[in-house]
Amino acid sequence: MYIIAATHNKNKLREFGEIFGCPVHSASALGACSDPEETGITFSENSKIKATAIYDELMEVGNLPEGDFWVIADDSGLCVDALDGAPGVYSARYASTDGHNATDEENVEKLLKDLENVPEEERKAAFVCAITAVNRQGEVHTAEGFLKGYIAFEPVGNGGFGYDPVMYIKEKAKTVAEMTPDEKNAISHRGQALKVLKEKIWF
Repeated sequence: MYIIAATHNKNKLREFGEIFGCPVHSASALGACSDPEETGITFSENSKIKATAIYDELMEVGNLPEGDFWVIADDSGLCVDALDGAPGVYSARYASTDGHNATDEENVEKLLKDLENVPEEERKAAFVCAITAVNRQGEVHTAEGFLKGYIAFEPVGNGGFGYDPVMYIKEKAKTVAEMTPDEKNAISHRGQALKVLKEKIWF
């Protein structure tokens, strides 16, 4: 099975490969370099927009592997109860002032500032991930995964990326950024979505 991911993010490529147990190739390496505008209002809608756009571009370019393949794309983010679900689908550009993605540090800084006066018991949050896969025949499958926790009062840990340093998981007594890759993949929103998707497209 040949897996093509619609992402330039090396961390995501690594996590995809760890879950699927096989190499995952970046779509850009096959000539699909478009970056479709994410106009959906849900994670599922945005993941489908990205996956189908990259699939269409690959079909047009014609630089495709032989045999079966799947083009996968994800959209994920953080939803905080005290912020009415924000930053949600805008997680990557939460701290942006020009509509482009902000840095992880900028997004975390804004999140902590917005929650500055919110007590611990009201800092519930969830990582959400939707992943869409499109095969050679154009069949589309989407799966979702969730990881619930609390927003810490300050970043802790050097692993992961995004909001991982402030996502505290009580059952593990640590932030996601303090977990090993195996620990994270076992419970992460992306890991859960990928496992469901893997069952849909492989079994």
